[in-house]
Amino acid sequence: MFKSLMLCFCLAACALPFGVARAETHPGEAALVREVAKATGKSPKALTAILDKAKMQQSIIDAMNRPAEAKPWRDYRPIFMTDKRIGEGVAFYRANRALVDDTARKYGVAPEIIVAIVGVETSYGKVLGKYKVIDALVTLAFYYPKRAPFFREQLKALLMLPDNHLAGPIDTLVGSYAGAQGWGQFMPTSIRDWGVDADGNGHIDMRNSLPDILASVANYFAKHGWEAGGPVAVRAQPDNSPELPEITDFVPRWSLEQFMAWGFAPLQHTDPGRQATVVRLDGPTGDEYWFTFNNFLVITKYNRSPLYAMAVNQLAQAIAMQVRGSTVLQ
Repeated sequence: MFKSLMLCFCLAACALPFGVARAETHPGEAALVREVAKATGKSPKALTAILDKAKMQQSIIDAMNRPAEAKPWRDYRPIFMTDKRIGEGVAFYRANRALVDDTARKYGVAPEIIVAIVGVETSYGKVLGKYKVIDALVTLAFYYPKRAPFFREQLKALLMLPDNHLAGPIDTLVGSYAGAQGWGQFMPTSIRDWGVDADGNGHIDMRNSLPDILASVANYFAKHGWEAGGPVAVRAQPDNSPELPEITDFVPRWSLEQFMAWGFAPLQHTDPGRQATVVRLDGPTGDEYWFTFNNFLVITKYNRSPLYAMAVNQLAQAIAMQVRGSTVLQ
């Protein structure tokens, strides 16, 4: 009798894996694996193995909840507008002048903006992030409900990227707490959509190939509507009682001439017919008002914070001034 019971128990235990779904390591993992496998033909077992090794990290969620862009402009600006960062930008531009200028001409994007982006993002490639990209994206896709749809899309894109779009195996990639990679801190969908193999070696390498890095940044700006030779932002001076419409985004909808009629004037000569909007920043001595234009809007496509866009613009101008004595390099 005892032997019969043991035999039945063993048979039931052996059958269990075939009749019961495997427990997920991360909530929602199985559905994502099915989607990626169906779209790419990749092995579900291999995809599951990658995700199973990823670790949820509370420090990533904590970092997401205290972004630098939450600071006021008076505290945010000094992070990026330092003599060290400006000087390193000047040195980087001079050391790579031919490549930067050729890339800028090819894509119609200001060279100082390309330099400033890698300066703000990673201090010209010196600070690339310390988190495993797969850990960051798994944490934010499965354990951060506030922005889970966005990061699930990024995780799915990472798993779907061909090997020649990555700087190495997925489980070795390191980047920011948000899962961005390389000198320009590209998310997986940005690598997929705007990454460029500029050195022609058959790979898009956002970490080790300077031609790929600079061309990918320039391509991103070109594809998002950068206006060659156009302004980014101009300081605005309000009168005592300016009247403004409700402004909720960075789209330039009104002419400078209209803003002047409402009580705002540019502090440097600018075409009065140019379309603009107004951005208010909390400066060290009080409110700062800026006219911002199409190219400012384009920078916010890279990072939606107006503080980020203004920091990139001002770092670019500072680098250009030291290189050529002008705020424009082209």
